[in-house]
Amino acid sequence: MKVAVLYGGTSAEREVSLSSGKGIIAALEHNGHDVVGIDFHPERISEILKLDVDMVFIGLHGRFGEDGRIQGLLDMLEIPYVGSGVLGSAVAMDKAKSKKVLQETSIRLAKDLVLERGDNYANLDLPFDFPVVVKPNSEGSTIGLTIAQNEDELVQGIEEAFRFDTKVILEEFISGTEVTVAVLGEKGNVRSLPVVEIVPRNAYYDYESKYAEGGSEHIVPARISKEFTDMIQEESVLAHELLGCETYSRVDYIIPKDGSKPVFLEVNTLPGMTPTSLYPDAAKEIGFTYEEMIEELLQLGLKK
Repeated sequence: MKVAVLYGGTSAEREVSLSSGKGIIAALEHNGHDVVGIDFHPERISEILKLDVDMVFIGLHGRFGEDGRIQGLLDMLEIPYVGSGVLGSAVAMDKAKSKKVLQETSIRLAKDLVLERGDNYANLDLPFDFPVVVKPNSEGSTIGLTIAQNEDELVQGIEEAFRFDTKVILEEFISGTEVTVAVLGEKGNVRSLPVVEIVPRNAYYDYESKYAEGGSEHIVPARISKEFTDMIQEESVLAHELLGCETYSRVDYIIPKDGSKPVFLEVNTLPGMTPTSLYPDAAKEIGFTYEEMIEELLQLGLKK
């Protein structure tokens, strides 16, 4: 097939997307496809309007890639693409809204407080204690994230998060092991891959831990109980379907140190595809090479 790969973009996750795009392009070429790589920019939208391809593989992350906007454009142009559509992408990208969708389910959600630009955030009446997780509502890769230990750090963290978004979400900090579940499949036949445990080199699973060589260790399958493994694999499929995701996603959790029920963090509709990314590691555990995984996603995209 002739496949266009959109990568790069203009979001704060541009560097990650450049690496994802490079890997996707190489895999598609290895699989024998005719590949066109496009470093996407909204000011060069004519590159998309002129596309004459069988399929688009979206390797973008963050705004103008993961939020449903590029998906809407491709829908209007009637160009098929790999991954979730407009609604699933937009809702999953909005952390506060995605939690609203899931709040009536059995999935455990962290307590939160949402702030919008212009809100007074001095002397907040928090519904939970410090430390507090502060992050932009619609960014990924821990961009703009702060773990605030006190009031001063909280205010600084909120100001930092507002640099990246008009809405900021504050959540209770839950100490524990971070794990992630890759989800794969066509509608009606969605499954979870083995759970991946993340052991960061730094105190938290921050940007450096995610993408620097040796920044974190991925243990597959995760060293958690069968009960919790089964639970979060089932919940991941549920979250994927309720949020309207398609083809693939990756769902993140914290397993609390106190042994209580795992806590949902977020759904990533376009998870990283870099050499150090989690999704390829989960696929490898069930026998997929990187190239085979990309081909599987491409073929699933054709069935949407």
